[in-house]
Amino acid sequence: MAYRKVATALLAVIIGLDPVGARPTQAAPSGPAGPAPGAPGTDQQYLPADKAGLLTATGTRSKVWVTLQRGGGIGEIFYPDLGTPSARALQFQVTGPSGAARMPQPSTELTSDHSLSYRQTWTDPAGRWRLVADYTVDPDTAVLLVKVRLTGHGHRLYTIYDPALNNSRSGDSGRTEGNALIATDGPVTSALVAKPRFTATSNGFAGTSDGWTDLADGRMDWRYGSASAGNLVQTAAVGPDSTLALGFGSAALRDASAVLHRGYAGVDRSYARGWGSYLRTLSRPPSVADRRLWQVSAMILAASEDKTHRGAYIAAPAAPWAFGRDDPSGPYHLIWARDLYQIATGLLAAGDRAGAERAVDYLFGVQQKPDGSFPQNSRLDGTPVWEGLQLDEVALPIVLAYQLNRASAWPGVKKAADFLTGYDQAPNSPQDRWENQSGYSPATIAASIAGLVCAASMARAQGDTASAARYESTADAWQKNVKAWTVTSTGPYSDKPYFLRLTKDGQPDRGTTYDIGDSGPSGVDQRRVVDPGFLELVRLGVLPAGDPVFADSLAVVDEQLGVPVRGGLYWYRASFDGYGEKADGSQWDYPLPADSRITRGRLWPLLNGERGEYAIAAGSPREARQQLRLMARAAGPSLVLPEQVWDRQPPYRPAGTPTTSATPLTWTHAQYLRLAENVAAGRIVEQPRVVAERYQRFSSGQR
Repeated sequence: MAYRKVATALLAVIIGLDPVGARPTQAAPSGPAGPAPGAPGTDQQYLPADKAGLLTATGTRSKVWVTLQRGGGIGEIFYPDLGTPSARALQFQVTGPSGAARMPQPSTELTSDHSLSYRQTWTDPAGRWRLVADYTVDPDTAVLLVKVRLTGHGHRLYTIYDPALNNSRSGDSGRTEGNALIATDGPVTSALVAKPRFTATSNGFAGTSDGWTDLADGRMDWRYGSASAGNLVQTAAVGPDSTLALGFGSAALRDASAVLHRGYAGVDRSYARGWGSYLRTLSRPPSVADRRLWQVSAMILAASEDKTHRGAYIAAPAAPWAFGRDDPSGPYHLIWARDLYQIATGLLAAGDRAGAERAVDYLFGVQQKPDGSFPQNSRLDGTPVWEGLQLDEVALPIVLAYQLNRASAWPGVKKAADFLTGYDQAPNSPQDRWENQSGYSPATIAASIAGLVCAASMARAQGDTASAARYESTADAWQKNVKAWTVTSTGPYSDKPYFLRLTKDGQPDRGTTYDIGDSGPSGVDQRRVVDPGFLELVRLGVLPAGDPVFADSLAVVDEQLGVPVRGGLYWYRASFDGYGEKADGSQWDYPLPADSRITRGRLWPLLNGERGEYAIAAGSPREARQQLRLMARAAGPSLVLPEQVWDRQPPYRPAGTPTTSATPLTWTHAQYLRLAENVAAGRIVEQPRVVAERYQRFSSGQR
């Protein structure tokens, strides 16, 4: 096999292609060697976004975050902040007499109810070998530890490390230093060491001289001592009962060696104590919730906060679909004001008021723009990235500041409220909450009304009665007209009036058309496009749940967007949605041809949380508990909640199980915590009282 491998590589050099004829390559001699051939190697996309776990230590000293892949091993590792992937993967390969084993998908399980501690177990279907890997992070340094145990006569274990230092997959250089594998890219360094020591190491390039290529015949023949800057992959032979340490930073080798010397058990105890201490600061999990999922949800939110830019909670530690080819990495590592509001309300529901307070500090102290608006999204330091304007992202920070009684945020609140009242197109928003359409959106208008009423209350507390009157006057006008702008009486789905996703012109009975986007149809009558976003009008106190248009609209939503699963329905986020996998299960991509319907948006469990909150307001606590259970069923075995779950369309995966969308999604975990608190309280706890009281009076004619 070794001879055939080298011969194949030599032939590839002669013809200028790799063994499958796809990439330029170079030959790689077996045995000890100098620099690796095949530079720069093949650029590889970031790994699938359906993570099985997330690890980071509590506190701010250890600035490293580790994701686990559902398919096995470690995925992206973030250092020194949550916007900077610095590794693409650390995976394992078992070999035996027949060559490289086909690595089955492992089981991933939590090893503690009180810590983000995980174990992965690979079991050979034929029973010839078994591999167990436990993962932890040192609370004091940017070092992660992996304890591996391989059983199986005649089988060997290797680790393959693919760095992506400094948020770039293509500029890493590597070398063997003593018994350590060192990688560098600009100012960032990583060091991989093991106890017992590696028995062999090599540095190579992806697709040409890497470990996956070398180990195909079951043997590690290559021992390249260094690799120049490129798509670096480092490989090491690991003992069957070993501990690996991977460190990052200027002292990566020193720190990794020191943590390795301390031993896995002691480091893991310290790591777990940190999470146990955090959980003790929270509220008791409500009896209606799945206790383990509730605790994991709280920890996932806490783990999603950056440790340098406090209050900056990312949307997800993943790069879904085509975003995985972005280099530097894509938008889910950015901060979205809407998601941050959702996360902060989830933290409040769990009892982490301090985390929610930091979110307010970040929103108004770091992210807010000089004109009072908020960027569509930003880097951790607040620098805007995408340039869209979403009025709900301007309004929801105001609601959060009001809920926290943050008088100190008044200057920023005033700027945001002034922006809303001064924006000449409001409440017509350039983007709705799903970000690919403009218009009069019930969800956006609900947030805008609530934001202005909350701002008015804060203005009066500051003695600014003129601003308070202006904010309330605008909010009242929008509240009076929201149904006239967004409820159709001539739509095709019902003889009764129902809410639309949005209208382009504020005239819901007109057949105004627009293009859906994301490979969806073009020229669609706006009366044919619905979503459940109108429930925000109830959650935020703008309209009463008893208004019959809600029941009529929900009947339409259930018929058009609902998919039955055991125990109830999951829902698509909107009609004709294309933000999801292709029909064959492959990734969503961009750009996408209009009208092709190549991609299909799948089902969003967070919508069950919103439906449950409406059920509470409508006096249906049993339905609210059912929605909480349905949310819990969307969690994978390691209790992480996804952005989307599969429907009953091609590729016909089990309905209700996680897709390859962003997992864990912080918004989903926050929604679970929030619904659990609301079910336990029998009311919508995060509903701004000042909004509900104002419009209850209005609905009673007491203006």
